[in-house]
Amino acid sequence: MKANYHTHTARCHHAVGEEREYIENAIKGGIQVLGFSDHTPQIFPDGYVSGVRMTPEEAPEYVGKLRELGKEYRDDIELLVGFEAEYAKEMFGDLTALCRRLGVDYLIMGQHWLLREEPDRWCFKPNPSREWLTLYVDQVIEGLSTGAFTYLAHPDVICYTGDEEWYQKEMTRLCKEAKRMAIPLEVNMLGLVTDRPYPSERFFRIAAEVGNEIVVGCDAHSPEALSDLVGQERTLSFARALGLEPLTEVSLRKI
Repeated sequence: MKANYHTHTARCHHAVGEEREYIENAIKGGIQVLGFSDHTPQIFPDGYVSGVRMTPEEAPEYVGKLRELGKEYRDDIELLVGFEAEYAKEMFGDLTALCRRLGVDYLIMGQHWLLREEPDRWCFKPNPSREWLTLYVDQVIEGLSTGAFTYLAHPDVICYTGDEEWYQKEMTRLCKEAKRMAIPLEVNMLGLVTDRPYPSERFFRIAAEVGNEIVVGCDAHSPEALSDLVGQERTLSFARALGLEPLTEVSLRKI
């Protein structure tokens, strides 16, 4: 892999390791462009504090430390600073304003919840409801339509267990809209190496038929993921077996 844009830090409370460890493992693994995209701070209107993302107060230190390390390692690797974010219409303006103040380089979309961060709205939770899948596709397309997201992380994260025909219909709609907007879809290495339901062959067969651009994302929650050449090769092979050739780099979209 020449570039990885999906890298977390311990600030999200479910990743481990220091930023320097991630950088040195990326260099060891031959990565030339490393983008940090930890879970975005979110400004919840009711004062809710998430346990799986940094707070807005922690965000300046996140950006500042990575900018310093970028200067230190500039002869060895290019460092980018971004966030992985859900799209929630009522909060998105505040989020993008924060990103602009911080001067981050990019956003990727990772839609882990629908509408709000609540247990019964978690996308990983199996659900046979057609309405549930349609809501996911609608929310993702609306978010991508803002033009703020560089790519869509684990687009197949939604654990829909219902009618297969409906899945094909709705996911084809998602893929066609992503292609129309020229937004790449991510094949997620973390999901593959930890045997999660994604990346999904049935989803990426649709992406191959539609002709979507794709990118491999390590989704690194530990430094060693960035030097895991076996895992990277497995993920590349997964994509290529379905007739998809991952991009080596992506163009960052302005927030």
